[in-house]
Amino acid sequence: MPEIQFKGVNIHFTEQGSGSAVVLLHGFLESSWIWKDITPSLAKNHRIICVDLPGHGLSDCVGYVHSMDEMADVVHEVLKSIKLRKAVLIGHSMGGYVALAFAEKYPDSVKSLILYQSTAKADSPALKKDRNRVIELAKTNHKAFIKKSIPMLLRPVNRQRLKTELNALKEEALKTSQQGIIAALSGMRDRPNREVLLKFAPYPVHIIAGDKDPRILFEESKSQAEISERVQFHVIKGSGHMSYIEDLPQTIERLREALR
Repeated sequence: MPEIQFKGVNIHFTEQGSGSAVVLLHGFLESSWIWKDITPSLAKNHRIICVDLPGHGLSDCVGYVHSMDEMADVVHEVLKSIKLRKAVLIGHSMGGYVALAFAEKYPDSVKSLILYQSTAKADSPALKKDRNRVIELAKTNHKAFIKKSIPMLLRPVNRQRLKTELNALKEEALKTSQQGIIAALSGMRDRPNREVLLKFAPYPVHIIAGDKDPRILFEESKSQAEISERVQFHVIKGSGHMSYIEDLPQTIERLREALR
């Protein structure tokens, strides 16, 4: 499996398919595993690169805080290692924050930007306070935190219906180390507002939202899509925050729409 070294630690990534390059960035407590049912469809027409962000999946922790900028540097190093100059970036949740940081630091490397159930806004004071509370909880018992928090990301109606898939998601999340959890939470808490990128991006921007998302609220996503005429808005109907589980066919279709 391909890996690079970044600041002395291993960063894992995968490649599949051929054509124009698309980089898939997972969210918090996730890994490249979340794309397993999506990549076969996208790889028919694209070269798909999935990166395990620091402290997640098979990638090691880089430090005690993983800023979105540092994670963006990791992605940039992966692209350099495979001699890829330009790509479409798709980021789910935290992966969207990393994609935005990448777009700010390396604008010439971005072909288009797809925020998938993510936001360009910074954390509100209330959200920052909640991140700090969760960091303390993760320091005490990170596994209990994972088991409790993952189901809350799905629509209540989907938690029982998708019990097998939810358990698989929890098992994957439990592979995330305590340090990886705390480092990512700290990085998300401290990230800046990047809505200006949506307004002035020299490349196409797409926002994909779940209309029942409990984490990235639908109205917030819709208002960001209205920042500029260049931003295209796509809706996954009836989905919570984990649409790749809650409605895979609709998710693939919205991603394919954005890639077209």
